[in-house]
Amino acid sequence: MDKREKNLRDQICDIGRRIYLKDMVAANDGNISAKLEDGIFICTPTGVSKGYMTPEMLCKVNGKGEFVEANPQGLRPSSEMKMHIKIYEKREDINAVVHAHPLYATAHAICHIQLDKQIMPEATIGLGIVPIAEYGAPSTTELPESLLPYLEEYDAVLLANHGAVTYGDDVISAYYKMESLEFYAKLLYLANNIGTPQELSTERVTQLLELREKVYNVVGRHPGKKCLKR
Repeated sequence: MDKREKNLRDQICDIGRRIYLKDMVAANDGNISAKLEDGIFICTPTGVSKGYMTPEMLCKVNGKGEFVEANPQGLRPSSEMKMHIKIYEKREDINAVVHAHPLYATAHAICHIQLDKQIMPEATIGLGIVPIAEYGAPSTTELPESLLPYLEEYDAVLLANHGAVTYGDDVISAYYKMESLEFYAKLLYLANNIGTPQELSTERVTQLLELREKVYNVVGRHPGKKCLKR
C-alpha cells in the first residue's frame, strides 16, 4: 500500500468518526468514498459503524463497485456505491463523496423543504442553495438517478426522506460541505423558532457571490444567480 492510499484510508476513518460523533449518522448508517486513481476507489464497508472503522476495514473497488483487492476481514462495499460512482462519472472534478443523515438537514429532506434562504454570508458563499432530489430507494439505481438534475450545479444535495450527500475535490472538503449543510439547516430551524429569519438583500447576495469568485476562490460548483431568484 502506498502512502497516498494509506492517507486516504486514515482520512476516511477520521471523517467517519466525526460524522458519528456529530450525530450525522446512527448505528451503521452513512458511507464515504474517495477516488484513489482513475477507475479505482476506496469506500466504507456495509454493516459497520462509521464511528468504529479502522483503515483495513475499507474496501477497494472499481467503477462497477466490484472488488479489485480482497478485503482482509471479508467485509463488503457499501451498497450505496452506485450513488457515489454516478457522482464520479458525471463530475470529473470530484475526488470524494460523503453521504450521511444529519438531523436538521434530514428533517428538511423529510419535509421536502430545500435550503434556499440567504441568511448568512458563509452559507451563501459555500453552498448558496441546497436542493432536494426526488426519493429513490437506497441501494437501487433510483437513488443515483435522482441526483442527475443537480450534479452539474450543486456540490450538496438533500435526498428526499433520506439524508444528504456532499462531494468535493478531497475527503476533507466533501466533509466540510456536509458540516456546513447541517449548520445551515440548524440555524434556519433555530431562527424560525426565535422569530422571522431576515434574509440578505439581493445587493448583499450579489456582493457575496462576487467575493466567492474573486476573493475566496472557492472551488466546486455553485448555483450562483439562482440565489437571487426570490
